[in-house]
Amino acid sequence: MFFLRANYRHPEFRQGALDSLAAAPGIAAWGLMTGVAMVKSGMSTLEALLMGTIVYAGSSQLAAIPLLTGGAPMWVILATGFCVNLRFVVFSAHMRPYVMHLPLWQRLVTGYLTADLSYVLFTKRYPRHDGDALQQRAQQAYLAGNCGVNWIAWVGCSALGVVLANFIPTHWGLGFAGILALLGVLCALASSRLRWVSAGVAGAAAVAAFALPFKLNILVAIAAAVALCLMLEETRLARRGQA
Repeated sequence: MFFLRANYRHPEFRQGALDSLAAAPGIAAWGLMTGVAMVKSGMSTLEALLMGTIVYAGSSQLAAIPLLTGGAPMWVILATGFCVNLRFVVFSAHMRPYVMHLPLWQRLVTGYLTADLSYVLFTKRYPRHDGDALQQRAQQAYLAGNCGVNWIAWVGCSALGVVLANFIPTHWGLGFAGILALLGVLCALASSRLRWVSAGVAGAAAVAAFALPFKLNILVAIAAAVALCLMLEETRLARRGQA
């Protein structure tokens, strides 16, 4: 996507890259720590490099690593990764009108490259998807620059962490950079009362179910937040219907 001439020569490409650069150090530190963690968990160098490049999802990678180390059943690992990344279903539904004019291969590449931060910055820059061909080109150029910096920061430093795993001690606490990055995404997305409620419920459920094996508290937190918010949303819609 960012190799297309129409994208990287557009002024919005540079703007997207500049906007993403502010969070790039945090993403890079998080990727570096994840690369180290994958090797420390017993994965081979090739497996770690493939996981960092193909999966390209820090939260699900970090959720899967202790499960792999602990010998959890495959269905638990897959279910955990699936649930942790459920937010991308919502992102994809929102992004659909922006990219439906593109060929299939470009939509697939865009889906792979779009991460949490890319989505947040893009939707802030372009809150509406309607527009002419010039507007659509500007949107794609911005997203390409945005995603390009994010991808390079994550994959590049993840690979660096894999290579330097034996020289970077885990007690440096680089994982805290990932927490800060996720907190930034959380605060940017929590733009309504319902979203704050979902975040609070998920956090409380995760802590309450912390003793469960195989990190199943993550699944409990997601299920609790989704169930409660669906009920609250239905109640709100029902009240609007009565009004």
